[in-house]
Amino acid sequence: MYLLIIILPLLGSFFSGMFGRFVGFRGAVLLTTGSVLTCFFFSCIAFYEVALQGSPCTLELSPWFVSEFLDATWGFYFDSLTVVMLLVITSISSLVHIYSIGYMGQDPHLPRFMCYLSIFTFFMLMLVTADNFIQMFFGWEGVGLASYLLINFWFTRLQASKASIKAMLVNRVGDFGLALGIMALFSVFKTLDFSTIFACAPYLEDTQLIFCNIEFHALTCICILLFVGAVGKSAQLGLHTWLPDAMEGPTPVSALIHAATMVTAGVFMIARCSPLFEYAPKALLVVSFLGAMTCFFAATTGLVQNDLKRVIAYSTASQLGYMVFVCGLSHYSVGIFHLMNHAFFKALLFLSAGSVIHALADEQDMRKMGGVVQLLPFTYAMMCIGSFALVGFPFLTGFYSKDVILEVAYAKYTLSGNFAYMLGSICVLFTSYYSFRLLFLTFLAPTATFKSSFKTVHDAPFIMAFPLMLLALGSIFVGYLARDMMIGLGTPFWSNALFVLPKNSVLLESEFIPQAQKFLPLVATASGAVLAYIFNVSHVFTSYRLKMTPFGKQLYSFLNKRWFFDKVYNDFLSENALRFGYSISFKTLDKGAFEILGPSGIAHSFTNLAQYMSRLQSGLIYHYAVVMLLGIITLITVISLWEFLEIILDNRFYFIYLVSFLFFNYYSVKKT
Repeated sequence: MYLLIIILPLLGSFFSGMFGRFVGFRGAVLLTTGSVLTCFFFSCIAFYEVALQGSPCTLELSPWFVSEFLDATWGFYFDSLTVVMLLVITSISSLVHIYSIGYMGQDPHLPRFMCYLSIFTFFMLMLVTADNFIQMFFGWEGVGLASYLLINFWFTRLQASKASIKAMLVNRVGDFGLALGIMALFSVFKTLDFSTIFACAPYLEDTQLIFCNIEFHALTCICILLFVGAVGKSAQLGLHTWLPDAMEGPTPVSALIHAATMVTAGVFMIARCSPLFEYAPKALLVVSFLGAMTCFFAATTGLVQNDLKRVIAYSTASQLGYMVFVCGLSHYSVGIFHLMNHAFFKALLFLSAGSVIHALADEQDMRKMGGVVQLLPFTYAMMCIGSFALVGFPFLTGFYSKDVILEVAYAKYTLSGNFAYMLGSICVLFTSYYSFRLLFLTFLAPTATFKSSFKTVHDAPFIMAFPLMLLALGSIFVGYLARDMMIGLGTPFWSNALFVLPKNSVLLESEFIPQAQKFLPLVATASGAVLAYIFNVSHVFTSYRLKMTPFGKQLYSFLNKRWFFDKVYNDFLSENALRFGYSISFKTLDKGAFEILGPSGIAHSFTNLAQYMSRLQSGLIYHYAVVMLLGIITLITVISLWEFLEIILDNRFYFIYLVSFLFFNYYSVKKT
């Protein structure tokens, strides 16, 4: 049963992709959707057995390869962390598969699309169930490949091709850091098996790595390198630029990437490696600071975005910042709890946005919408539930995790905790503002387009509405039902899946913080909703006048252009790297010095030497006699003066003579 959870999506993807023309649209849909739904059923059973009954399971499938100390096997490990991720991945993926039947029903390449969705799910399942770092890296790279295929599904669109290449390239930076971290792990622990590494971590806490004659704390370096991989995959500040552009793919792809699969891989990896991070406090400091800054950056950028899907994409980056910084504060259970809650309401938001876009003939600019609440009442209700859960409205799913994150940060009483709490509290206000701004501009504001555009507007059909209803139920009840089980004081739910040093846990202290701090998120949420109503519905001209002030123009441009990260990367990094590659690496080195010292220089030198030697073959006997005489005199002179010449000449001069001869000979031939 456990193996079927992983293999079934691969089989569904294989038969849908290879035999799609034979099984047809209906067959491809049944194969892929049926396999993922079966996986969800088995995941529920695994959740009951492993998490609720406390029976972790380890499966070793077969050997992979052996090289000295490195013994890699295909193995799978099911503990509480794994089965929670399995439940999230398979449930969201199943609903996205069902939704795609209606959303992509008119696309002639539906079998290929369903194949890509299933292979995406397979690689994510492989990532979360791996019992060693090599197999996890296999799933990690597979997720990146599948995201490239899905973002570039409509490959005839230029922007989709650019976005897919950008996602692949940016993630390569993070993957390189992760690969270096895995190499460093093997150099220290001599194994890549999770259980062995985590058991040995306390005994190697003081191990040093020596690089360029400088000593570094081994676990700190390893954790920072692993975190670089998480930064790329979970779109943290610096490697976040691929995430908004990934919106060029179909909307079901956006829901799958942002809710349950790709972006959650980094947070899962940090939680999985908690026994390492706990013994690297400096690495935890980096994690918490970068997560808080990502949260703030994404929240401020989302305030002024006009594309419907981009607003939700930046809210994803902001929520990922919450998850990452709470993991940096050593509360991995809270981060995974928020990840699970976020998956439901974020998938609901994306799929509801897809229904709006589908109804409005693929229009995504919120400034061209408005007034569709009467035409799309069901979609409006679903979008309201998702938005209210996102802002942390009381008693919805987001409320139970977001408030705990802020309370834990406040109760930490450290520099990183105070920094995270300050930025996190500000981001609650910003999140509320852009969430309600999205609702107002899309549904409640006056209509801002032609009347003819609304003649064919219709609400979502049942095949698209059914997943929305299930996600809405999850967005309402999941947080309430799972809170005490997953983050309650003294809960045995996580067992050995997560490790926290006793000195780093402040869940108990967070229960006794001042009441003002507990009510602050609620006040910020209400304030954001009021500001969104004022600036986007009741006093639109006030927001326009503020925007037209000199400071308002600069601030709006700065935020709308995403803090100019793309500008800096394109103009300073990419352009200079390409210029260096062409002018220095290609022209000066490859086609310059290396060419002269290599094939061209040697070829010209031997050609010229052959010409010089041919002149000695004159056919006159007295010429040969003179040459022989000069040779004997030279030989006798060198033998007599060898000791003197040995003092004057250094052996290193021979190399200089050779290089000089090759350069002189090459350019003299070119001039002639």
